[in-house]
Amino acid sequence: MKTVTSLSGKVETVTVRRTESADALEISGLISPSTVAVFGRVNVLNLLERANFAITLSNSRNEVLAHAAFLDHPSVHLVDQGSWEPWFHEHFRTDKCTPLNSLFMHLFVAQPAFAIGSAKEILLYCKYKTSCSRVEDHDDLTAILAERSGALSDRYGPYFLTELIEAQDEDHQAAVCENEGMPVGFMSVSADINLKLLDECFELGPFDGLRRCTPPGPHEPTGVSAERLFLQEPNPQNHPNRETNATKAHVSEVYQDAPNAFCIQLFFDHDFCIITVPKTAPELPLLQAFLRVAPRGNSVLPHELYVCHRSGLLRSRTLVRKLDFHQKVKQLVSERPGGEVGGRTMGGAFLDGTPLQAFLAHTQGQVVGIIIIRNEEDLEYIQSHYDVENFIYFSYHRREEHGRLCHFVLNPIFQCYARHFLKEALRLGQKSCLYYPIYTCSQSPEGQSSVTKAQTNAAGITCMVPVRPRRQIFYPLEELSANAPSRQITTERVGDLMPYALYHFNRKLTMEPKITINSRIVVVGASDTGISFLEALCFCSHLQFNNLTLISTHGYPGCYTDDNMEFLATSHSYSSRDHAQISLRSWVNVVEGKMVGLDRVSKHVRVSAGQKVPYDQLVLCTGQQYQVPCPTAAADISQPAPSSQLSSQPRQRYTGPIPSNLFTPNDPTDCQRAYRWLLANFVEQEGMGMVYGNTIDTYTCVEALLRLGVSGSRIHLVQLPANSPVSCFNDPAVEEAVAEVVTEKGITIHRNGQLAQINDGQDPQPITLLSFTTDSDPLRLKCAVFMNFSWKAVDYDAFRVINDAGLVYDSGLVIDTAFHTNDPSIWAAGPLTKFARRHHAGKWTHANFSSKEVGAQLAAALLPFFDPTLEPLASPTEDQDRLVPIYTKAKIQGGRLPAGYSYLHASKATICTPLATQMLSDKHGREMVTGTAGAGSYFRLFVNQYGVVESITCLSLKPIPVSNYLYLYGKHELLLNRLCDRFNEGLIQDFYRYFEEPWCLAIFHDRFADFEEEVRQIMESTKVQVCFLPSQRRIADEKLWFSGDPMMYLKNVFEKTDGFSMLKRSLLNYLKYNRYHLTMYAHAGFL
Repeated sequence: MKTVTSLSGKVETVTVRRTESADALEISGLISPSTVAVFGRVNVLNLLERANFAITLSNSRNEVLAHAAFLDHPSVHLVDQGSWEPWFHEHFRTDKCTPLNSLFMHLFVAQPAFAIGSAKEILLYCKYKTSCSRVEDHDDLTAILAERSGALSDRYGPYFLTELIEAQDEDHQAAVCENEGMPVGFMSVSADINLKLLDECFELGPFDGLRRCTPPGPHEPTGVSAERLFLQEPNPQNHPNRETNATKAHVSEVYQDAPNAFCIQLFFDHDFCIITVPKTAPELPLLQAFLRVAPRGNSVLPHELYVCHRSGLLRSRTLVRKLDFHQKVKQLVSERPGGEVGGRTMGGAFLDGTPLQAFLAHTQGQVVGIIIIRNEEDLEYIQSHYDVENFIYFSYHRREEHGRLCHFVLNPIFQCYARHFLKEALRLGQKSCLYYPIYTCSQSPEGQSSVTKAQTNAAGITCMVPVRPRRQIFYPLEELSANAPSRQITTERVGDLMPYALYHFNRKLTMEPKITINSRIVVVGASDTGISFLEALCFCSHLQFNNLTLISTHGYPGCYTDDNMEFLATSHSYSSRDHAQISLRSWVNVVEGKMVGLDRVSKHVRVSAGQKVPYDQLVLCTGQQYQVPCPTAAADISQPAPSSQLSSQPRQRYTGPIPSNLFTPNDPTDCQRAYRWLLANFVEQEGMGMVYGNTIDTYTCVEALLRLGVSGSRIHLVQLPANSPVSCFNDPAVEEAVAEVVTEKGITIHRNGQLAQINDGQDPQPITLLSFTTDSDPLRLKCAVFMNFSWKAVDYDAFRVINDAGLVYDSGLVIDTAFHTNDPSIWAAGPLTKFARRHHAGKWTHANFSSKEVGAQLAAALLPFFDPTLEPLASPTEDQDRLVPIYTKAKIQGGRLPAGYSYLHASKATICTPLATQMLSDKHGREMVTGTAGAGSYFRLFVNQYGVVESITCLSLKPIPVSNYLYLYGKHELLLNRLCDRFNEGLIQDFYRYFEEPWCLAIFHDRFADFEEEVRQIMESTKVQVCFLPSQRRIADEKLWFSGDPMMYLKNVFEKTDGFSMLKRSLLNYLKYNRYHLTMYAHAGFL
């Protein structure tokens, strides 16, 4: 907090912050005639969209006191923004102003009384100087070091600072940074470094191993153990028993916005300055001039390595210029590793007629970087499919101002200038925005793999922000005809455009560096919960997590290359397209293997491949998987057993060898393996296929086998004894229709079958005969392939690791409502977990809720520990701590069922209860059904007693527009065009047709929720003026009688308030801003 004094002596406490678009109205109100005389007429929103740096001073009441906006070029009417330097030097006779150190004020406004004080605050800067450290500086430095480096005193004693200063010699130097005679920073530097250890743990190739190329032959340090990073200590005789490495003691620094060149000036014959920082330490301002060195995969050092080269500090000599010689650019790109592909890409750009622009960064006569951009031609697709408007307003950017980043190559020692390099490309190229797509799971349209493209632009992508994909409306194109959106928007329905992840950069981001988080966050399990958690972290645009790791049995979730591979039902959380559009692999290190060990003391996870993965925060999201069934063996299969006895038999773990023809699919990789085996060994052969289980996956598996060409007569569906009164569908109409079609396909269904023996108890490799105990005659079935979906549980290896590590396990990993286990560094979420008994949650677990929502909430609980913009979560009170958190998203399942049925069910999270029992409740609400399940036109909606949609069930022979129907969940029936009244009046005969009508497409829009929130705020603000009318209160209390309709009376009263006009304006704005999606609505421009 700072203070500003007015001309009259009034003092205001102000907050200095980046300007937001919401400030535009207040800023416009501060523009006076004198402002116009100096800066001209200014469109504030347009200026904020283009400003490289915009700053606002606001008081404690959040009122704008002052604002200033800066761009990287003078006013446009004075000179072209790409060539202002010669003009400026000619007119002002100074050569100190360069694009690297200059900004131009395009607007300054302030409340008149605070204008001078605000201007001083905005333009305030400090001048620092550097001097060699002296022992006399100790007292001044102690307070600084105590504030920022208390751990050093704890480890090395209270006098370590004095010892560092006294120990200065040729290879050990110390420096103090001063401001107006007062020390504000301290640095101790050593020239003795263990390069061997660094080279073993970090990728030092781009830096020549931190060794001089001439004279040849690296200097090999001798005489000191390689276990220490720094070979010597400043005064080793004072610390004879110290065994830890001296990283902190030698490269300890406390830095307060001072110039950082002095770290090099202490050693004139060295080119590199390095610093190691604990991974859990917050980012230091000094590191903005350093480049983080990528650690090797086998590195276990708990530190990050940063490197700075002497040439990287030549700020005044690093220039960027536009290049016109295209053949030279092609030669430069083709000469780099992998440049053959780059040459083809650039050549293709020339051939298709799209203009290219190339920019070179050079210093001291050497080219150190190159950027190639082209005009962005897919703006309609980008605007409609990606949430770019979280960062810009499209309407304030001309079409030619959007560009696509094709290539970005920068010498690593100049990586600290990457953001400036992009800024100069925007200025010189007359661009305001850049986009960069990353293609995954396929080849890019330019014939270039995503790996190659990521390598080409690796230096630039860290400066860009990831853009979330948007949920799309499924349009009834035939019904809309000419009113349908353009083909650029609906093209993905045709499949002409491959999905990609999108990254974005604009002028506003040029001076907004990300906050670096080096803490090692390890996620175990590629479940929906784990992926959702990682997605939430990666899409924090102002944060950069450098050490995210995913441990998964089969690596990152795979993509189905053939629809016939889909043996499993889906939760509709992440499709193959979704995985391609979020591209988590760009930021997450993936370790393939199972977790087989956990050391909580040394904080590392041991993986089945033998790796040790260290962590600072560990997140367990392994979920539950289908388990290999264990034959009961002891049962007498010749005698029938009651169903109750069968269902109550304890489940045992199978420990024998897994037969080659037994498949237990749990993820896409398992499905692909089963698919390939079936094609090679079963589909065109003779033999019977067994599908075992009660879940919806058994039916999706049957459908997959039918699609592969397997005859229904070769398939046996064996269902286990029910251990729950609720079936997988919990809808008699759906169950009956599916059972009927399964029978029609010639599939044999066996109910209440418990696996008793494999191959009559002999060698199970391969399975040829299966025996089942039933409540009637025993079953002995020949088997060529066994598809198992018997029961889900926590993987035994995961359970063993959790139990051996001392984490509390009580039929699930025990957590509290904030996802904590009994270890503060270990978090857990998803079906793996169970709430502690003190919560009295009963059967409520994370398995009852949407896994994607649970993962997002887990990220929200973890982010305050890393994000300084978030307030730390308040500790819950004793009563609150006993409450189970409320999750609002629908629990979803769906898939393709036999005979080509498409199935979707979305419902409120609840404990499983038979539908018939739910219908008996007084507060059950009502259900509305159109069509029949047998005809493939079944659509069931359940509306609770408050009129809110709580359940959606669809069974159709046509593809289901899932993205549309999921938006129905949680909507009030009045919002759905008075759904209940229309249904009662017989006006709705088919919900499928009803929800294809143009009126409801606005509800399916991904930004409709924002519009709803805006309407809610309008209604809340209007209540203050309306609800205190005596007549309305009496109407609400049913004490006023009159002949009219009370609702019409309230409507008439509301229409006379300001809220009604605000509501209409909000609706028209919603349709206007989203008109590229909602072309079927007339908006203000058409009226």
